[in-house]
Amino acid sequence: MIIGGIEDEEKWLAEGIAGIQHNAFYMHRAVDANNLRDALKYSAQMLSELRTSKLSPHKYYELYMKAFDELKKLELFFKDESRHGVSVYDLYELVQHAGNVLPRLYLLCTVGSVYIRSKEAPAKDVLKDLVEMCRAVQHPIRGLFLRSYLAQTSRDKLPDIGSEYEGDADTVMDAVEFVLQNFSEMNKLWVRMQQQGPGRVKEKREKERSELRDLVVNCKDELAQYYLMDCMIQVFPDEYHLQTLETLLGACPQLQPGVDIKTVLSQLMDRLSNYAASSPDVLPEFLQVEAFAKLSSAIGKVIEAQVDMPIVGAITLYVSLLTFALRVHPDRLDYVDHVLGLCVKKLCDKPKLEDSRATKQIVALLSAPLEKYNDILTALMLSNYPRIMDRLDNETNKVMAMVIIQSILKNNTYISTADQVEVLFELIKGLIKDLDGASTDELDEEDFMEEQNSVARLVHMLYNDDPEEMLKIISTVRKHIMIGGPKRLPFTVPPLVFSALRLVRQLLGQDGDVAGEEVPATPKNIFQLLNQTIEALSSVASPELALRLYLQCAEAANDCDLEPVAYDFFTQAFVLYEEEVVYSAKLLKKPDQCRAVYACSHLFWVDDQDGIKDGERVLLCLKRALRIANAAQQMANVARGSSGPVTLFVEILNKYLYFFEKGNPQITGAAIQSLVELIKTEVQSESTTPDSASDAFFASTLRYIQFQKQKGGAMGEKYEPIKV
Repeated sequence: MIIGGIEDEEKWLAEGIAGIQHNAFYMHRAVDANNLRDALKYSAQMLSELRTSKLSPHKYYELYMKAFDELKKLELFFKDESRHGVSVYDLYELVQHAGNVLPRLYLLCTVGSVYIRSKEAPAKDVLKDLVEMCRAVQHPIRGLFLRSYLAQTSRDKLPDIGSEYEGDADTVMDAVEFVLQNFSEMNKLWVRMQQQGPGRVKEKREKERSELRDLVVNCKDELAQYYLMDCMIQVFPDEYHLQTLETLLGACPQLQPGVDIKTVLSQLMDRLSNYAASSPDVLPEFLQVEAFAKLSSAIGKVIEAQVDMPIVGAITLYVSLLTFALRVHPDRLDYVDHVLGLCVKKLCDKPKLEDSRATKQIVALLSAPLEKYNDILTALMLSNYPRIMDRLDNETNKVMAMVIIQSILKNNTYISTADQVEVLFELIKGLIKDLDGASTDELDEEDFMEEQNSVARLVHMLYNDDPEEMLKIISTVRKHIMIGGPKRLPFTVPPLVFSALRLVRQLLGQDGDVAGEEVPATPKNIFQLLNQTIEALSSVASPELALRLYLQCAEAANDCDLEPVAYDFFTQAFVLYEEEVVYSAKLLKKPDQCRAVYACSHLFWVDDQDGIKDGERVLLCLKRALRIANAAQQMANVARGSSGPVTLFVEILNKYLYFFEKGNPQITGAAIQSLVELIKTEVQSESTTPDSASDAFFASTLRYIQFQKQKGGAMGEKYEPIKV
């Protein structure tokens, strides 16, 4: 008998679906022909199939969904007044003349949706009219599905806050009133189902009620499930959600896998966290109901139930849970670490992030504690923070490392222990060394420089007043940056050197030897460490930088009265200068040789009380520079068939004038006069290539000589014999 009943129900369902499809075909043909009259006729006949009382709720739902799909297409036709030629107000009146009440109300709800969208009438008036008119259907199953259709068609047209349908006449309270009234009428139909019919069919009615209740969870309409959950969260007050949290969350894992449950739960957590932030006095209530534990458990069950959920969905849920913990329980670092631990477990299951959205969510997750506490030291206390960083791909790791460094620099946070530095540099290792599979050759040069400059600035934020601890910090940093590779060392070694020199000056006057297992913080031992550090630069094609750092260390060692140490640094500098930088006269290009040689003249004339004043050596440098300039001019003549610019001669002339004014007896007016005549000859030569910059430079120099002659005084008399 049961089997026969099931077979009959299947036959009735098939007949109903066939009837819907038959009338829908003619309805579509009428719509294509812009024939409103026939479209209404066949749509009403199609909807008449929903008047059946032979189907159980499950089977009726299948029939309802067939009609629902067709009504969505009909609604598009109703929207386009240019096709059917009837105003939406007249159409709203016209559909009320359908013969049977159930098709009439389905059509009325469909046109009502278009009527609200047109904004020709206040949304609250149309909604009130529809919710009242639907009372005409008192059959429990048919009435419940009709009101479900009303809720679905109006869900995006409620006068909510910020909605386009919110206005002077419509408020969010009108939306709440509509939803509650519709829900109340549905509840009445639910109760009527229990009381309907004689006692012998009570068991059947209870079964039907159970089917309808389960339909919310077991139906295949994912949009309907999402909408129902969303309505519950939006309609009921915060304190209600807090007290019924366990019941609401218990339904989440039972929803269809395709339901956007992450958005539903995120909205719920946002509401509760906003509630806690606006009413601090309710925080004990959050602890009493164990809100965090329940939310965490529910999220775990949802992720476990929805095995096909993308990783971005799971991480989005963790971000919302972490935000909830930070806003409601900011002092509970164990809650924060717990959420990070859940994320670590998920990343272990799916090690590869699927797209940029997942990457952004991971960055948001790791950034949240930094933004909340404004202190990287708090994040360093979270055991799962570095574990997530280890699970990131190279690019995401570098992005997050930059976020961490920027947080430190922005909040001016000093890292004051070697242990903290060790954890920090493990977090940002993507910026200080090549990770597996990564190469600096593939990096964008501008991005790479920005990253390394940030690391260099970070080094100056590592500081402790205690010399012993500071030396440990320096040693820890050195351990990490020395494996950075040839492109990184020129950025990271200099700040480390200057940080160590700052410690040396702090210890000025102290000295000592290595004692025991630990290296004491003494200038001598720090200089030894620096010598080894700078030496690495000379082997990565940065000899000029290494030379400057050697000289800085030599100066600091001299200030500490460590003459042997200073001598060693100077020796290293001179060796580097000879072997890597080369002597000035050995530069490859003649103009560079010339400029380097005349610059060396200043080494032999230092203009202070105890300075060196060797006029002969100055003159030798300038004469040698003239010979190199002349050779450069001849080479240019051979290469281009004409003489090159006379800029080098003018530059040397200015050096002659400088030392002439400083009182170098070897620099005479006659020598200057000869050089002026030489330059004039070169400028006026027909073979010389015209060069406006060189001509302007020479003219400016001659004006200066003339100005000095006119100025008078002792200097004017010195310039007087010079003819320009």
